[in-house]
Amino acid sequence: MTLDSLEQLRQHTTIVVDSADFDALPRYTPQDVTTNPLHILTATQLPKFDWILEDAARYGLAKSQQAAEQDEAALLKLLVTFGTEILKRIPGRTSTEVDAIHSFDEEATIRVAREIIALYDQHGVSKERVLIKIVSTWEGLQAARVLENEYGIHCNMTAIFSFHQAALAAEAGCTLVSPFVARTTDWYYKNKPQRDYTGWKGPGVKLVDGIYKHYKAHDIKTEIMAASVRTMDEVSKLSGLDLMTLNVGTLTELQSETLPMTKSLDAAKVMTNGHAKVVKPVFLDNEPKFRLAMFLDQPATDKLDEAIRIFLDAGKQTSALLRAKMDKVAGILT
Repeated sequence: MTLDSLEQLRQHTTIVVDSADFDALPRYTPQDVTTNPLHILTATQLPKFDWILEDAARYGLAKSQQAAEQDEAALLKLLVTFGTEILKRIPGRTSTEVDAIHSFDEEATIRVAREIIALYDQHGVSKERVLIKIVSTWEGLQAARVLENEYGIHCNMTAIFSFHQAALAAEAGCTLVSPFVARTTDWYYKNKPQRDYTGWKGPGVKLVDGIYKHYKAHDIKTEIMAASVRTMDEVSKLSGLDLMTLNVGTLTELQSETLPMTKSLDAAKVMTNGHAKVVKPVFLDNEPKFRLAMFLDQPATDKLDEAIRIFLDAGKQTSALLRAKMDKVAGILT
């Protein structure tokens, strides 16, 4: 019997579901799960998860008399409750994202990340099962450096659109990077149309391939998880990568197909004579060099800005739902 494409892919790459809807997980039997502000917003609007919204609202009200502090506490409780429910259904890890409002604040990112881990601990969840998801700005990458090296908190650096971000993430000792495949290619379709971006010509695929070759050639331990993967073409080209996070639509399509999924990426073929090359830090303590490299990479800069704005908007909408629920609960209590 021929295996479906998802089962074939699973032989070469760890499958990660990209969703906050934990009820959908058993169908795909993933190792890990990732969430982001858009997933949380979508799930929070579903009636079946209203209990999570109300629980978070009550938690926020109990934590403080100040509205801003209530809002932050409620949001953290919401995120951790979704994460805890996810972890009940999978063997591996979940990624919980720091609010994008902190994308340019290193100290706030460190504080919120530690609060998330502390809240997971109250739920009986070990920090080893949690990846703190942080937008890959200079400040976010420096925060991750501190979290990884001083607190042993594992970080998933998201919104990777350039090799520069991935290089700094590795230098900072981050556990995992999430390069965005389709969103990277989107920039080229919009700004440089009428070109062929399929297969290995896809800028998003090229980005991941370049990061993969660099990491494997230098024996860098940071894991690579392709994100924003939409097409069977992208999936097949990146088969063999450490991990791949896929939305429910793409997972369902893979289950319905029997297209061959062979190992396109192979670490053994990247190594030079079987020995890793030593790589010296390029950006770790050189903020001007990193910022200039990003500035000169217009596609990466444009898409990073766009991603932050999207995540900010989703976070604001979720916070508004929580505030409305807190106001309702407070009215009942009085």
